Amino acid sequence: MRDSIATEAGNADFRTIKRFLPYLWPAGQAKLKTRVFVAMLLVIAAKTTQLTVMPFALGGAVDRMTKGQSDALTLAVALVIAYAVGRFSAVLFDNLRNAIFEKVGQTAARHLSQDVFTHIHKLSLRYHLERRTGALTRIVERGTKSIDTMLYFILFNIVPTVFELIAVCAIFWHKLGFGIVVATLAMVVVYIGYTQRVTDWRNRMRREMVDSDNKVTARAVDSLLNYETVKYFNAEAFEAENYGKAVKKYSDAAIKNEVSLAWLNVGQSMITNIMMGGALAYTVYGWSQGRVSIGDLVVVNTLLAQLFRPLDMLGMVYREIKQGLIDMEQMFKLIDTEAEIADAPGAQPLVLAGAHVRFSHVDFAYEPRRQILHDVSFDVAPGRKLAIVGHSGAGKSTISRILYRFYDIGAGQVTIDGQELRDVTQASLRRSIGIVPQDTVLFNDTIGYNIGYGRAGATQAEIEAAAERAAIHDFIVLLPDGYATTVGERGLKLSGGEKQRVAIARTILKDPALLILDEATSALDSATEADIQTALRDVAEQRTTIVIAHRLSTITDADEIVVMAEGRIVERGTHPALLAADGVYAEMWALQQAEAEEAGVLQAAE
Repeated sequence: MRDSIATEAGNADFRTIKRFLPYLWPAGQAKLKTRVFVAMLLVIAAKTTQLTVMPFALGGAVDRMTKGQSDALTLAVALVIAYAVGRFSAVLFDNLRNAIFEKVGQTAARHLSQDVFTHIHKLSLRYHLERRTGALTRIVERGTKSIDTMLYFILFNIVPTVFELIAVCAIFWHKLGFGIVVATLAMVVVYIGYTQRVTDWRNRMRREMVDSDNKVTARAVDSLLNYETVKYFNAEAFEAENYGKAVKKYSDAAIKNEVSLAWLNVGQSMITNIMMGGALAYTVYGWSQGRVSIGDLVVVNTLLAQLFRPLDMLGMVYREIKQGLIDMEQMFKLIDTEAEIADAPGAQPLVLAGAHVRFSHVDFAYEPRRQILHDVSFDVAPGRKLAIVGHSGAGKSTISRILYRFYDIGAGQVTIDGQELRDVTQASLRRSIGIVPQDTVLFNDTIGYNIGYGRAGATQAEIEAAAERAAIHDFIVLLPDGYATTVGERGLKLSGGEKQRVAIARTILKDPALLILDEATSALDSATEADIQTALRDVAEQRTTIVIAHRLSTITDADEIVVMAEGRIVERGTHPALLAADGVYAEMWALQQAEAEEAGVLQAAE
């Protein structure tokens, strides 16, 4: 069972690396491929210098010194200088490699993160409502960061170490015979096996430590956010005790983690030093037999020391590569997530001829067990205004989501100018629709940026003209920074009315053929609502308009009013006709009028 799990994990790692390679060796990018090739040449140059010039130059100098030949002084000095030049060259090659390869790594990270970001925006609204935004951003962030880790550790640590091991074994075979080659390979196998097992053991402890650290942070944040509640119930001691327990659990996990690191380092050091001692002893024995020189002892020591240096990092490299593979696998799974709503093969751009909207016997359900719309039909002629009203949960806002094709319907047909929504491209459809929602969410940028978001490439004059039509230009110019004023996270620096006017302005700038007003004023006070309604009427003039309303007083001028209840249309007609019918609409109207009169009486009493 354990072997099958390990095999599957290995296959998953291989698939992840295979998916990643095209970003490292991009098709049609000859310059980037050249950078990869040059970087690998520099890796080989650095390792060749470390394996030949450095050990043999130092060994040769020692040999010249031990013979006591005064005429060999010049050569010995030259060899020492060559050793120093070799050390510098190795550092130079490594840094040149990093400088040349950096563009490759950054380009790969940029392309991969752009691919993921673009795909996330293609996923359906359902997907985004079911997933945590923070989790998505963490997947992208970790996956992007893992690219750099994977590139440098695999290309510039694992591959050079394998090259170095082969070269060291070849030199040992030539210098000392096959026996020491077998001993070196055996040491490396034992070293890797020990490092892998202990690192896997440490990873479990590290996960426990990270979980404990997260709980400590969560405990502290939760307690501080509820500072007043703690004071109300005199619970400072209780909170301190709970925090102390969480900190102790983290402390115990951290101690275990550090102890395990000590065992890893001690074990690794024991294996490498046993090999070092054995190899040097074997070299000394060869010297006693006259087969090697004293300088060869320096060569063996230098070669093994250089081989051990990357091996000492093997535990960290193994852990980072495993984590990097996991992070990249999660990101590739995100890329592989199929978009629920996609353009049909051969979908054509929407051709507008007045924006005639028609719903024909539409059924819709967010999930099979709960149907939202039942046999909904209505018709909005070009330039006409349709109002959709009903109690909360009647399915009103679902209409706008279907028009934007955030979801596909279960039955029936939705057309604009005779073209079924599923037969046209999503981009052209959404380009033709403008919406002013109930809860306007703005980007944490300037007012000018948020208005200009309605149409990419709009000039400052066009942005200001849209703001004037939305009756917000005078407010903006009075601000110290004018259109460069930042609106804060989600636009929280602006009032509800100001945010709505920004939303209206960017919709005016978009200049859509079809306008949707989704309870655009329901959260505003009466005075602000009256001002916003004036601006909305200006926007809706001569456009096909669908108004989803809660306050019936805002839609009395609609050409047709559709009354919905439990996902069905129960009434339809003009405002006077519906009042005369004395049905659901008339009941809602009477109730809202009574509430308005009561509010007026209370306001007068104050």
